[in-house]
Amino acid sequence: MSDAGRDTPVEMKPLPEAQTRQNFSGLYSPSNQEYLPSPSPPLHGAMNDSNYFSGPRDLRGHSKWPLILQLHGSIMPSLIIPLFLVACWSTAITVISKQVHDLSVNSVLLTILGFVVGLSLSFRSSTAYERYAEGRRYWGMLATASQTLGRIIWIHASDTGADGQDTRELLVKKLGALKLIAGFAVALKHTLRFEHCASQPDMQPYIAHLDTFSGRTTAVPKRRVTNFKQVAGEYLGLSFAQSDPRKHLKRAEEHQGNLPLEILNHLAISVDCLVANKQLPVAIHQTVAYNHITMLNDVAVGCDRVLNTPLPIAYTIAISQITFVYVMLLPFQLTGPLGWIAIPATITAAYIIFGLLFIGQEIENPFGRDVNDLPLETFCDQIATDLDITASFDRRGADHFLLNGTPLYPVSAASGNSWMDNSEEKMGETIKTKPHVLFNWRRQRSRENTSKDMDGKIV
Repeated sequence: MSDAGRDTPVEMKPLPEAQTRQNFSGLYSPSNQEYLPSPSPPLHGAMNDSNYFSGPRDLRGHSKWPLILQLHGSIMPSLIIPLFLVACWSTAITVISKQVHDLSVNSVLLTILGFVVGLSLSFRSSTAYERYAEGRRYWGMLATASQTLGRIIWIHASDTGADGQDTRELLVKKLGALKLIAGFAVALKHTLRFEHCASQPDMQPYIAHLDTFSGRTTAVPKRRVTNFKQVAGEYLGLSFAQSDPRKHLKRAEEHQGNLPLEILNHLAISVDCLVANKQLPVAIHQTVAYNHITMLNDVAVGCDRVLNTPLPIAYTIAISQITFVYVMLLPFQLTGPLGWIAIPATITAAYIIFGLLFIGQEIENPFGRDVNDLPLETFCDQIATDLDITASFDRRGADHFLLNGTPLYPVSAASGNSWMDNSEEKMGETIKTKPHVLFNWRRQRSRENTSKDMDGKIV
C-alpha cells in the first residue's frame, strides 16, 4: 500500500465558546449535588429484587434459567386462584361421576366449543399485542424526536446572539431547552400511569421552576400503603382487590392540567426565542425544530389514544365468559374417556387457556406497572442520557476531526493533514486505487477465513 507521509499534529486553538463550556463543566460535578436530578424509580431486576413479580421488567437483566423454569415475567401468579378453583371443580365433578352418578357427556361439545374459544383467544391476543407494539412505536418516535430536536438546539443553534449577549447565558438557555425535552418524556410517563406529576421525585427537577397546573396543585396525593388486599389484587389478578389507577384524578379538588402539553408550550417558546435571537438563522433548521415539536405532540396524543381506547367492553366480557364456561365444561367431557386423569388434564388445559387470556389482559395497557409492560423508566433515562451526550459535544468546526482522521484507510494510514503536503494528482491516483485495494484485501481475508475453517475441520 502507498503511504503519503507521516502524521503531523495539528494545533487547534479553542474558540471562546468552547472555553466557556469548560467553565461550565462543574455544573454536574460531585461538588454540586444540588444540581443533580433525582434518580428515576429503580426497575425491578430479575433475580435480586424482593418484588419479584412486579414490574416493569428490566430488559438489561439476564437469566440463565431456561424459559420453561422462569417465573419473572410469567403469568403464573395471576393463575394461582383460577387454577385452584378449577382444580376443586374438576375434582368434585370427577368424584361425583365415579362414586355417585355419571355426569360425563359426549366429547363432541369439546371440539365445537374449542374452535370458538380458539378464535376468541386469537382475537384477544392479537388486538392486545397490536396495542403493545403501537405503544412501543410511539416511544421510539419520542426517542427519535428528542434526539433530533436536541441536536438542532445544541449543535445548529449558535452560541452568539444578535446583540452580543453573554455566551454563558445562551448556553444556559440551551441547556434549559434540552432539560425540557427530557422532562416531557418523564411527564408523559406519569400521565400515562394516571399519577400526580408534580409530586413525583423524578419530575421535580424538570418542572419546579415552571408555571404549570400540576405544580400549582396544593393537595398532594397520599402515597399508597401496601397491604394484603393490594398484594392480592396486583399479584394474584383478583379484580375486586385491585386499586383504581385513576382514583387520584377522580378525587382531585383542583385542575391537574396536562403537563406534557404545558412542557411542549414552554419548549415552543424556547425555540421561538432562538429564532428571534437569530441563533437559528437557517430556515430548514427552524422547520425541523418546529416539526419535531409537533412530533412530540403526536406521540403524546397517540399514547393517549392507545391508553383510552381499549377493546370494547362487550368483546372483553364475552371472551372472558366464553373461556370460563368452556373450562367449567371440560370435566364433564373428560371424565368419561380419561377417568381420574381428567383432573390434571382439566388443570393443564385451564392453564393454557387462562394463560393466553390473562396475557392479553395484561399487555392491553402497555404503559402500566405490570412485569410485561413497557419499561418507561428505561426509555426516559435513555432519552436524558442521549441529550446529555449531545450537550457534551464540542461545537467547534469540523477541521479538528476531519483533517486528523485517516480518510484513505486502508490504502494509506496517513492523516488528512499529511495529505495536504501531497499534490492533487497523487491524491486522485490514491483515491482511484482504493476500490481495487479494498477488493483484494477482502478477497485475501475471505481466503484466510476459509483456510482456517478447513484446518479446523481436519483437526
